[in-house]
Amino acid sequence: MNLPNKLTMFRVILIPFFVVFLLVDITSYDKWIALAIFMIASLTDLLDGKIARKYNLVTNFGKFMDPLADKLLVCSALICLIELAKIPSWIVIVIIAREFIISGFRLVASDNGVVIAASYWGKFKTTFQMIMICLMIADIEALKLLTTITMWVAVALTVVSLADYLIKNKDVMRETK
Repeated sequence: MNLPNKLTMFRVILIPFFVVFLLVDITSYDKWIALAIFMIASLTDLLDGKIARKYNLVTNFGKFMDPLADKLLVCSALICLIELAKIPSWIVIVIIAREFIISGFRLVASDNGVVIAASYWGKFKTTFQMIMICLMIADIEALKLLTTITMWVAVALTVVSLADYLIKNKDVMRETK
């Protein structure tokens, strides 16, 4: 269990705490605690990959668990934001559907011996989704327009990154056996 894998597991462990502080009325600072937890978890996503690549600590566990931890964090946040009436459910459906499609696509590619690396579009998408989630949790009136713009950019990048993956890797879906 190297440092990047520990950071990934830490991110997974933070998710229930994030959800509780976001949804349960415990203190007057709940949303700020939830926001801090989400930001820390998001930063571990950035750090674990950089550390793993820089120090050659890439493992099969990390390859599997890191993207799963990211999806769990983002999907948990988005589902909670539906409950809090901060985001339309159809947008969350589009985002989660994209994740299922890409995961399935990667599974088929892996079965054919092909590894599909994360694209820049996918990285931009994740960045905008995380910024959007932070803005929605903070729910600052003066930032409503920025929050709305960020949401639409995140949705657009979700669709563009899906199309990019499918177009660049269309040969993966062809039968090779």
